[in-house]
Amino acid sequence: MPRIAYFGPEGTFTEQAARALVTDVDADALVPMDTVPQALEAVRAESVDAACVPVENSVEGAVPATMDGLADGEPLVATAEAVLPVRFSVLIRPGTQQIHTVASHPHALAQVREWLAVKLPDVELVAASSTAAAAVAVRDGQYDAAVTAPVAVTHYPLDVFAEDVADIPDARTRFLLVRRPGALPAPTGADRTSIAAVAADRVGSLAELLNELTLRGINLTRIESRPTKGRLGEYRFFLDIAGHVAEQRVGDALAALRRRCAQVRFLGSYPRADRLPADVPPASSDEDFEHAAAWLDAVRSGEIA
Repeated sequence: MPRIAYFGPEGTFTEQAARALVTDVDADALVPMDTVPQALEAVRAESVDAACVPVENSVEGAVPATMDGLADGEPLVATAEAVLPVRFSVLIRPGTQQIHTVASHPHALAQVREWLAVKLPDVELVAASSTAAAAVAVRDGQYDAAVTAPVAVTHYPLDVFAEDVADIPDARTRFLLVRRPGALPAPTGADRTSIAAVAADRVGSLAELLNELTLRGINLTRIESRPTKGRLGEYRFFLDIAGHVAEQRVGDALAALRRRCAQVRFLGSYPRADRLPADVPPASSDEDFEHAAAWLDAVRSGEIA
């Protein structure tokens, strides 16, 4: 039975994502961690087999702790992703009559700001390390209410004050299941590849990086930047592209980036949660690459003038 670490404690959206990604795991094999870096380090230390961590939210953007945690330290690779709708519950201690304080993770508070302004306009908002940590604090009497993932009510002796709460109905969060390097998931035709690259410090270097993808008909689905922390003004770019590293066009593009960039870290090729197939333009299929390589081999061997 694999052991899966996740950004906890119990009752977070990340726990829900872990259960969705690893359906054959029982509750005892899910290991909550206080922070994203701790979950990733548990994988590196081989105390768990994998970790489920949030990577981006459609409202608040990327999760810096995950991005930095994957870029630094021993390499880890993503093997699967899950996308969950973000709908919150507001939990209170049984018998609570008045709500003066509401706690949650800052991303969660940002996604229910308008609802709170209407329903609980005079409350004090308190940042917690996670939505589940906020539930624990309410249970322990530190705050009056917590904005949590719906699953939290199954873990803590709290009552539901409100449910299905969200300012933006279509908000989503994407999660990754990461493991130590090894055999990659097989291509499905509906895959995503993630990398982190440090572009060379010269004029046009980012444009050159992106042009390598364009030339091979590769769709860029996400780009984010984070400081490398080593030198002021030096940034690492996190790229998600449509396709699998086993595809000729994707592999060729990654090799080109490795030549051009100061650093490139492969973060995984895995099936897309939405199962949308990659749009492969003319002259960019594996067959096209194979025919071109065969022609070049013939030219080099003198078979074709």
